[in-house]
Amino acid sequence: MSQPRIRIIALAAALAFALPPAASLAEDAVKTLRNADVAAPDDTAGQYRLLPDGQPLPRDYVQQPPLVPHKIDGYEVTLNFNRCMDCHSWSRYRETGATKVSLTHFKDRDGGELSNISPRRYFCVQCHTPQTDAKPLVDNNFMRAEGLR
Repeated sequence: MSQPRIRIIALAAALAFALPPAASLAEDAVKTLRNADVAAPDDTAGQYRLLPDGQPLPRDYVQQPPLVPHKIDGYEVTLNFNRCMDCHSWSRYRETGATKVSLTHFKDRDGGELSNISPRRYFCVQCHTPQTDAKPLVDNNFMRAEGLR
C-alpha cells in the first residue's frame, strides 16, 4: 500500500472512533423552550384561545406597539387590501370607536410625510399581536416600565 493511502485509512479510522454513536446524537437533539424535540409534531397548535374582545390592553414598555384587543381570524391583509383600515383609518376611527393609526405610520424611512400608510407599516401583525391565554415559555421577573405603571 502507498503511504498516502495508509494515511487516509488511518484518518478515517480515527474519525470513526472519535464520533459519538448515533444514539447519543439523538439525546442531544435541539429542544424548544418547553423542552420538546423541535422535530416532533407541534401538539400545542390551536390549543390557545384568544382573549375576548375588550378595551385596549396596557403596554409594558415605552414604544411598545399597542396589542390587538380583539380577534383577527380571517382578516385580509394583502398588497391590495388591509381589513384593519376598515376601522382604524383616520377617516373611520370615530364611527367605529377604534384607535386611529398613529402618525408614525405615515412617514417614509427618511422621516418624510406620506399621504397614505407607509409600506413599512402596512402589514399590521408584524408588530401588533393579538393576545392569547398561553402561559409564558420561561419564568421571568419582567417589570413594567416605571413610566407606564
